[in-house]
Amino acid sequence: MSAQPADDPGAAPRIDVLVPCHGEGRLLAEAVASIQEPEPVHVVVVDDASPDEATRRTLDELEAAGTHVLRLDQNRGVGEARMHALAATTSRYVVPLDADDLAEPGALSAMADRLDADPEAVACVGDILEFGDADLVRAVPRWLDPYRIAYTNEYPITAMFRRDALVAVGGWYRAWTSQQGYEDWNLWMDFAERRARIVHLGPGVISYRRRLHGSRLNAEAKRRHAEIYKAMRADHPELFGALREHRRRSSLSRTRKLLYPLVYGARAEIPFERAIKPWLDRLGIWTLVRRGPEA
Repeated sequence: MSAQPADDPGAAPRIDVLVPCHGEGRLLAEAVASIQEPEPVHVVVVDDASPDEATRRTLDELEAAGTHVLRLDQNRGVGEARMHALAATTSRYVVPLDADDLAEPGALSAMADRLDADPEAVACVGDILEFGDADLVRAVPRWLDPYRIAYTNEYPITAMFRRDALVAVGGWYRAWTSQQGYEDWNLWMDFAERRARIVHLGPGVISYRRRLHGSRLNAEAKRRHAEIYKAMRADHPELFGALREHRRRSSLSRTRKLLYPLVYGARAEIPFERAIKPWLDRLGIWTLVRRGPEA
């Protein structure tokens, strides 16, 4: 069954999918169509003041077909757009999906089952299938490691969050993160600071498909990386105040524990990093599960 209304119109879905868009055009339609689950799923698309006619036509088509569409009168950024969608929904599990990415069929129901079985977990994650400019499966750590998250975000944009836990930490929006693209990293810091626990679908099990193309939303954040990272550090004093303990408990190897503060943290992306990253992926320096059809 797709994400469209269930056979029982009175059934309350347990999953809300929040899809902010700003000019993604037909990719938005692909994202919504990719949500295919064996249970009803409530999808909310937020038009963050898209500037182009193609996207507006797609939004009209989706709305006519029954998709819940919210329209903002001015561009507010992905974090605030998601918060508008969050306020318009009530399901106990919440999933953000970027309008240029794709859901993995059946993954949402599997993640909801994992959270149903573990009431103390705040979120469920899986590995990520990257496609487009490069094709590979990227591993996501099996537990929320505060030491990793203090220096870089290896956790997915599209995860399933328990609504109560998400609301308790303030969701994706902070005044200083608006329009900047580090909303997801900041959210994972919020959970790590509280020593929250997550669950994982299992090695190699895909939670969503991330499209690699052109310049994604973090381009502006990377330009202002040092400034935003400083703000995130200030916003999470307990996380950064306990780095020695987090380092000791981290599952990273000794070498990677030493390298993370040097390679990541306040250091901005070096000019040739994007060019060499695919080669480093192949060498396993970034977190990589496998490549090719067997993935």
